[in-house]
Parts: sequence; C-alpha cells; structure tokens
Amino acid sequence: MQWRRALMAPAIRCITPRYMRLSGEIADQAILDSLRAAFPDAAIGHAYVTEAGVAFDVNDGLAGFPADYIGTVRNGVGMKILDGTLRIRSCGAAAGYVGGERRLADAAGFVDTGDMVERHGDRFYFAGRKGGIINIGGLKVHPEEIEAVINRHPSVRMSLVRGRQSPITGSVVVADVVLKGEGQAAADKSARQIALKDDILKFCRETLPRHKVPAAISFVPALKVAAAGKLVRRQG
Repeated sequence: MQWRRALMAPAIRCITPRYMRLSGEIADQAILDSLRAAFPDAAIGHAYVTEAGVAFDVNDGLAGFPADYIGTVRNGVGMKILDGTLRIRSCGAAAGYVGGERRLADAAGFVDTGDMVERHGDRFYFAGRKGGIINIGGLKVHPEEIEAVINRHPSVRMSLVRGRQSPITGSVVVADVVLKGEGQAAADKSARQIALKDDILKFCRETLPRHKVPAAISFVPALKVAAAGKLVRRQG
C-alpha cells in the first residue's frame, strides 16, 4: 500500500531503486505492473508475512504464488490449505499474542492466517480475509477480489471496497476510488466524472459476476492507511 501512495508523489521520479519488496497488503497485478512501468530496471518481489514469520516471497512479477508451494517445506516453512484458508507451519511462528491465552498454532503446529486463497491453473491467488466477507443476498463477496479488478483500470491508482447495508439484499458493494493524477483532475468536472464512473463499472461488469459489481463508486482524494501499511477497512 505504501508503494501505491509513493507512486502518487512527483518525487517518485527522483529515485532509482534496484530492488523493491512488497509486504503487508496483498500485492495484486495492478501494483506490480505499475512498479514495473515506473522502474523497468528494478527487481520487484512480494513477500507474505504473518505471525508465523516470512512464509515465502515471490519474484516472478506475478500476483499470487505457485501451486507447488503447497504441501512442501521451503526454507523451513510448510503450507497447506484447509477450509479455503492458508495455514502456515514454521519454527519462527509466534506462540500467541501479548496478553492473550489462546495459542496461534493448532495441535499440528499450523497457524490459520485467515487469508483465503483460490487456485487458478498452476497458481494460487489471495481472495481476501475470512472475516472480511460481504454477504450479498446469501452470496459471499471478497472486497480484495473486486479491488484487484478496479485497480487494473488505467485511470485508477487504488481502491477500497466495502459493504453498505441494503433492506433488500442485506448488503451491496460500494467502492471508494483514488484516481491517478490526470484522472483526478478530470473528475472535478461533473460530466467527465460520470463518464469515468460508467467506464470503471463497465470494466467491472466485463470481469465480475453481477453481484460483485459495485452499486456505487465514489472518487476520493486518499484512502486511510494504518501504520502497518494496510488499508483501514470498515463496514457501513
């Protein structure tokens, strides 16, 4: 997330990093491609870090991770998937949280990360947090999946998807969107703003099932980010 914010700053052109590693937020393909465009000569990777320590890193320029990471032990870390969530076993795993009595690891030593993953071909992709699911008329929606689509739109810098209460379906999907510099200027004009919202929604409809398409999009100047570099999420 910090790299998304950095790409919005004009001063970003003044640095020439040789290596960048993302961690914290899920690294979707949009941010990886944006960094590759900004720094074509840099090596770019993303790491998956949990209470079990650094589980793995990926350096092939693609979101997600290779399917063969599951069921093998790499650098002392074992991984498996149970009930759709990624489980990690590592000698570096924390025993528990400060002041808490519940142990993080189960009897076999695996920590439930709470991150849900889905396999597509020979790769696993992060679908979202187990506790962050939006219920749309009984259908489960992961905000991160929709954000990954919105973030691929050429005018979008970053987005945050959340649920909004609905008397009919229980919730509907809405999105707050931060535009890239030129797009933000265009959004100041009402007609251009409407056209851009329609184009983003069209982009979503071409990729997502109907119930995952946002019911409303709001353009915002920035999104709140926690000290750890993760988006601050709320339901409303």
